[in-house]
Amino acid sequence: MADSAGSGDWTEPGLFTVAPGVHRIPLPLPNDGLRAVNVYAIESGDDLVLIDAGWALAETGGLLDAALDQIGRNSTEITRCLVTHVHRDHYTMAVILRRRFGTHVALGIGDRPSLTVAAEGGHTNMTEHVRRMKRAGAEPVIRALHAAYGTAPPEREDVWEMPDEWLKDQAVIALGGRELRAVATPGHTQGHMVFADIEHNLLFAGDHVLPRITPSVGFETVMGELPLGDYLRSLRLTLDLPDMRLLPAHGAVTDTTHARVHALLAHHEDRLNACLDQVQAGAHTAYEVALALPWTRHARRFSELDPFNQMLAVLEIGVHLDLLVAQGRLARTAAGELMTYALPGPAAS
Repeated sequence: MADSAGSGDWTEPGLFTVAPGVHRIPLPLPNDGLRAVNVYAIESGDDLVLIDAGWALAETGGLLDAALDQIGRNSTEITRCLVTHVHRDHYTMAVILRRRFGTHVALGIGDRPSLTVAAEGGHTNMTEHVRRMKRAGAEPVIRALHAAYGTAPPEREDVWEMPDEWLKDQAVIALGGRELRAVATPGHTQGHMVFADIEHNLLFAGDHVLPRITPSVGFETVMGELPLGDYLRSLRLTLDLPDMRLLPAHGAVTDTTHARVHALLAHHEDRLNACLDQVQAGAHTAYEVALALPWTRHARRFSELDPFNQMLAVLEIGVHLDLLVAQGRLARTAAGELMTYALPGPAAS
């Protein structure tokens, strides 16, 4: 059954049926080139279950209810939110729904460290991300971020509460008429989960597999040791599942997951080789490598990116370089806060 949005703009507000009893609801993202996040509403008998919940904006609740009204439902009937990962555009509206209606919120246990920091007030001002930018030698980007956002009003920070349930890998979630398997797919965040409805050929993929872009790796409050290595392993794990329809958090529904997974694996291999080439050509920091490479599928120059996306670019190059070090293809040296990279020297005899 095709997404009733057809070939139109996937960010268009409304409710779009993607399978019997399963509906895609795009909700808004502020100040973001993606413009929307897909929330999926599953009709489960008398219950209504959401996969992801959106960003806790003033308008989100009204837009969600307007969409649900098309199937004669409303937010009071949402009994459970299964959240793919802890990023603001997926998790925070779930907290609001719980406060209003007692909705049960479930999240992958790997996101516990990042959520703990956020709940303690450590999420503001992107302290950890600025530290990583200094590690990458990206002082110009730090200055641009301060210029762009330093006087902006603080975002709502009272929404970082613990879930009702921590999901573990391979947890089985029984819904009326269907069964979802929670599959841990760390990389984009440590606790990222996809939800597989194998019987009905549906993969609720969150940000793990996106149809047109590559998800950021490295933008997380508390990262694993090698997040890109985790992400690549998680992509290969997805190939062990049946080739289901891809229901992504950003982008249109597509009929195959595996084809996109293969493309993402190939992209990151190309990117690793491109990073290696730039170090061989004389770049020594993640910032210098990021400056030299093209960005987005439109091959934009680094200088064409806004400060926030420049930060994402530098952080992503950092995790690529660190994986190359782990693979023995580069060597890394610390000079105070700064990390520099070079081709490995000859092995000692």
